[in-house]
Amino acid sequence: MLGLYILIFMVLLSVFGPMISPYNMETLDLSNISAPPSLSHPLGTDEVGRDVLTRVMYAGRISLSVGIVAVLISVLIGSIVGAISGYYGGIIDAVLMRIVDIFMCFPFLPLLLMVAAVMSDYKIHPNYRIYVVMFIIGILSWPGLSRIIRGQILSLREQEFIQAAEALGLRDRRKIFRHLLPNTFSSIIVSATLEVAGAILTESALSYLGLGVTPPTPSWGNMVNAVTDAYVFQFYPWRWVPQEYVFL
Repeated sequence: MLGLYILIFMVLLSVFGPMISPYNMETLDLSNISAPPSLSHPLGTDEVGRDVLTRVMYAGRISLSVGIVAVLISVLIGSIVGAISGYYGGIIDAVLMRIVDIFMCFPFLPLLLMVAAVMSDYKIHPNYRIYVVMFIIGILSWPGLSRIIRGQILSLREQEFIQAAEALGLRDRRKIFRHLLPNTFSSIIVSATLEVAGAILTESALSYLGLGVTPPTPSWGNMVNAVTDAYVFQFYPWRWVPQEYVFL
């Protein structure tokens, strides 16, 4: 429960915090560069005088958005493919599962790094790179969920309520989306919860390497990138410690 309360606090802080902050994420104060924590800047300022707390909250919005949207894409594709595969079986099941096998063979992180490097070469604007990262993470994350849904559908389709639906002459689409998939929601919720965390960490890793969300748009990953400077690591801990606590 303590972990749940901390998570809720972080989400609320990321969503509503920037609304009440007196600073903007890009507001510069060159007379107050790398200032330590104070009443006016609770987490200090960065190398160009931007308020670190405000940027952490904005970064939370970005990272949470990437995680949630990527998981929605993953859940949508995985649920549909798994349900159709499990319900029809036979040649349809065999074809769809071979497609799943192909996607599962892709090296996830190396492929993301390749796509991110291509975006860097073509100098795609940071505001659009966020959406590409969301899409790529989502499109590569659905195979595992589809296998889970398929296994449950194979069991559910033999139960009495589906036999009753067949006796009533319901269409396959109605049986799949009104009767079978709702009974898999518990597995979908558990899988989606874990995938949100995974997607946020993936985006953070890409941003930390400079291949995901790029400055000046903040994300938890590219803010931790400050730790690559040994001088910042030693003398300006307020510029990276808050993000480390977020990941922990």
